[in-house]
Amino acid sequence: MTATQDRVEDLREQLVAWRRHLHMNPEVGFAEHETAAYIEAELRKMPGLTVSRPTPTSVLAVLRGGQPGRTVLLRADIDALPIHEENTFDFASLKPGVMHACGHDGHTAILLGVAQLLSGEAANVPGEIRMIFQHAEEIGPGGAEELVMNTPLMDGVDVVTGLHLNSQLPAGVVAVKAGAFMAAPDTIELTIRGKGGHGAHPEETVDPIAVGAQVVTNLQHVVSRMVAAQDALVVSVTKFTSGTTHNVIPDTAELMGTVRTFDPALRERAPQLIERVVRGICDAHGATYDLRYEFGYRPVINTDHVAAQLREIALDVVGEGWYRDAKPTMGGEDFSAYLEKAPGAYFNVGSGSDDADSRWPHHHPRFTIDEASLDTGVRMLRAAALRLAQPE
Repeated sequence: MTATQDRVEDLREQLVAWRRHLHMNPEVGFAEHETAAYIEAELRKMPGLTVSRPTPTSVLAVLRGGQPGRTVLLRADIDALPIHEENTFDFASLKPGVMHACGHDGHTAILLGVAQLLSGEAANVPGEIRMIFQHAEEIGPGGAEELVMNTPLMDGVDVVTGLHLNSQLPAGVVAVKAGAFMAAPDTIELTIRGKGGHGAHPEETVDPIAVGAQVVTNLQHVVSRMVAAQDALVVSVTKFTSGTTHNVIPDTAELMGTVRTFDPALRERAPQLIERVVRGICDAHGATYDLRYEFGYRPVINTDHVAAQLREIALDVVGEGWYRDAKPTMGGEDFSAYLEKAPGAYFNVGSGSDDADSRWPHHHPRFTIDEASLDTGVRMLRAAALRLAQPE
């Protein structure tokens, strides 16, 4: 066992305590007041850190190392989701309707652990390590965008990295991918306006439910017939609301959904392709519509040379048997905002374990993590900080 592993082993109880406290006390995006106060208080116990609040619910810790080097930004997201937890362990959420269902409690505990280790070895740390505990990853326009646009967080940053726990990978695994890693998550909101009437006389109406059903079906033709098969595109209608009772055809139907892409050119085309389908169906049936298309986070496109460095670091930290080449995912992440300002890469650390019942998907009310993943995350993120901060 290496000296670093020994130090992380000594931290294990504290890592678990941090994670469980955060899990019990979740807060949604832009409302993480207690969470930020807790993080700030823990960081102020660590020597050598400059701690501040770039926004009311985010926390920044800066360590200026004793050796020459570059400026590295490490990021952890701290917000929870509006989901009612169904787990029954003794540290389940104390707040009905809110839970950490995506692993952000683990991300925060990991970065606190990295801060603890680095603060104890500042004389040997190269450059400057900035550690941002970021608010509001789960809710647009996103905390990362606010930090990048409205604060000096990224001034002078040479490289940025961060991790996401992944319940579909075994705890202990590290997975890295160069290039396109996570998709742009855009949103569509559609109101179809017909003409209501009696359910027994549909010929006197323009049924927005029937029109909406055709829209849902035909939007898949955008994917299968309007876009090249090798270009990744997801169009999912996830909400369909209309009507009040069994014998009344309503005036309107409201639909909501998500559009996921990697390619910027396809992302720009997608609203026109979708509206072409909506307009054609509504025109054919005498309905009108209002379509609102909102661009969300940009895709996460990892910088090739940073991803290559992280792969080398992972092989050193966990070994070849625990390394994986990550697969791209259509999930979105506002980490992309940092990549607009500096080269960097985002990577996965496995958090799944059959024994720990932790293979539930992210955003599920039974989601949890194998806490052994916290050790791997700390070792990997600490090593990344030290390696990436080395002078070129």
